[in-house]
Amino acid sequence: MAEYERSRTMPAQPEHVFDQAANTAQLDAWLPEALHVDAADPPAVTVHEDRSGQDMAALLRARPDQMRLEWGTREQGSYTGWLQVAGIGSGASEVTVHLSFFEAGHDPGEQAVNDALDGSLRRLEEQVRIRTDNTAG
Repeated sequence: MAEYERSRTMPAQPEHVFDQAANTAQLDAWLPEALHVDAADPPAVTVHEDRSGQDMAALLRARPDQMRLEWGTREQGSYTGWLQVAGIGSGASEVTVHLSFFEAGHDPGEQAVNDALDGSLRRLEEQVRIRTDNTAG
């Protein structure tokens, strides 16, 4: 089993960050570019992975009271993950993303996963900034 975790501080209230992360209509705006989620019937979702060209049945659950998203494959049980948003004061938040790969064949490797997680957190911050700027004025 391989586990990866990355965090990023974002200059926005945790509720704003979580709302953007949990918005199923805009998941593709911040998820790794090679993943696409069809969230037509949550918590059941379909994830398309460009690398393999496959669609995988998955689950995606939002826990607003905990400001947490949880996901994972359904049939294969090959990976799970979560995103946690925490307020750190002064209107800022820390976002942590954690991935666990249970099968080596599904693990793209440390460098690829860390690059994807860093890119996702950067894109999520951009989405949060756009939303915050639009609601501020």
